Amino acid sequence: MDKLGLTGPDFEVFTIGGFADRMAMIQEQVRPKLVRIGRQLAPELASKLGLELFPHVAKHARRTVNPPPETWCAFGPSAKGYKRYGYLALCVSAAGAHARMVVKTEADRRPQIAQLLRQRARTLARLFAGAPLARYDQWDCKDLPRDGIAGERFWQEAADLVGKKSGVLDVGFGWPAREAVTLDRADLLDAYRELKPLYELCRAA
Repeated sequence: MDKLGLTGPDFEVFTIGGFADRMAMIQEQVRPKLVRIGRQLAPELASKLGLELFPHVAKHARRTVNPPPETWCAFGPSAKGYKRYGYLALCVSAAGAHARMVVKTEADRRPQIAQLLRQRARTLARLFAGAPLARYDQWDCKDLPRDGIAGERFWQEAADLVGKKSGVLDVGFGWPAREAVTLDRADLLDAYRELKPLYELCRAA
């Protein structure tokens, strides 16, 4: 199966100190790979999941001082942008690669998403039973976050968080850098297939 093409130096970019130096290497080394991966993966992801998805690679345009601890390619429902919606993401950090489902503070209808998460917490717990799902909302972007048991309480807490004024939803799966260098599209597609029910819930809100 086709490898994503990530290499050790891609993850080491996020250990570079200083805003200008790290941003330069993200733009030169990591972003072009995410653009390529996004263009290649979006049609296959849309076909496999039965969803219309458009790739958007982070630009970090608002950052001027603190270097980004990670970067990503987002797969969302609109060609115009992704932050207003829940989206799937392929993220790259010093810790490794991550397949995540994200709802940012800027997203529309977060109270409705929170309500649906509460209502369907038991169903989500059943759908994700045994899945090594991790929460990224308080992640330090260093080591991979600890996998959690995505039971009913997990989803009730996620609902409480995303419903707050500046709340977010950010959960998914991670591969440490030593494994991410051999990560292929099939592994990534499997991860997104598992996250599909959560993506569809957020779209339904």
